[in-house]
Amino acid sequence: MLKRLTDAFGVSGCEKEVREVIKEEIKDFGEVTIDKLGNLILHKKGKGKRVMLAAHMDEVGFIVTGIKEDGRIKFAPVGGIDARILVSKRVVFERTKTKGIIGYKPIHLQNDAERNNPVNVKELFVDIGATSKDEALKYVKLGDYATFESQYIEMGNYIKAKALDDRVGCAILMEVLKEDYDFDIYFVWTVQEEVGLRGATVAAYSIEPEIGLVIEGTTCADFVKDEKDFVTETGKGPAISVMDSSSIADEKLLNRIVDVAEENNIPIQFRRGNVGGNDAGIIHKTKKGAITASISVPTKYIHSPISMIHREDYKNTLKLVKALLRDIEREDL
Repeated sequence: MLKRLTDAFGVSGCEKEVREVIKEEIKDFGEVTIDKLGNLILHKKGKGKRVMLAAHMDEVGFIVTGIKEDGRIKFAPVGGIDARILVSKRVVFERTKTKGIIGYKPIHLQNDAERNNPVNVKELFVDIGATSKDEALKYVKLGDYATFESQYIEMGNYIKAKALDDRVGCAILMEVLKEDYDFDIYFVWTVQEEVGLRGATVAAYSIEPEIGLVIEGTTCADFVKDEKDFVTETGKGPAISVMDSSSIADEKLLNRIVDVAEENNIPIQFRRGNVGGNDAGIIHKTKKGAITASISVPTKYIHSPISMIHREDYKNTLKLVKALLRDIEREDL
């Protein structure tokens, strides 16, 4: 399933392909709805507390902003992408499935400043093999979306694919929903997280959860020399966020997560660093507010065509989410 999810196209604002993959798999497990913004919601009715589990369907990508007379296609990033990773990467356009290469002038023609400084994304372009604007317009038009063209590959204990942020969370929700709980639970696959938590804003306002749990793929850089920059490490278990730029986890729920992990012998780690944010940032302050926390799978090379996760981190995150929900079922927060 993770392969199908990461292979699917789903740049922010264009998540239909991902949504259809998920919808087909979950349709028999509860009441399924799609709201006006495109969030996919499965409701398993119960009594008592109202819980919302969220994972975002969208991925970072590109949108066409112009087409040059010589056929080169200009673009802008959708979501946070480091321009330094873009040169020579392969992309595919959603509407026509046209493929292209992100181009830049060769090193032989660069001056000293261009060689020694990060490339400006405004100087990049997509080459689809067209030699004129008219030819390019047969395949691509203004406003078309593109994403990285990348293959799902299993590499020993690791999985490499695009969009593991946050298709890994989407896959975990699809496994968790197969179990039944006494409380009222909403599984929400949100849209447009990468451009401002927009889908979660609408979904949380409608659901009014008392407890919100966000399942994410999060930053990992355990390949650097200095441990102070690690943030998270692959193979060390799911990462628990205490605080980021958009929310502070509820103390009681945070302690409960730690206790559940210890009781079930599930390795966990705390996310070191407070940069970034996720859908918890909007869920926790919707209407009367909600108790929220985030559980994340450490993801190397995030927001790139070759993001990587450790198999055991995925398995342990799934185990932790299931065990936590059973604990919430037994005892009130």
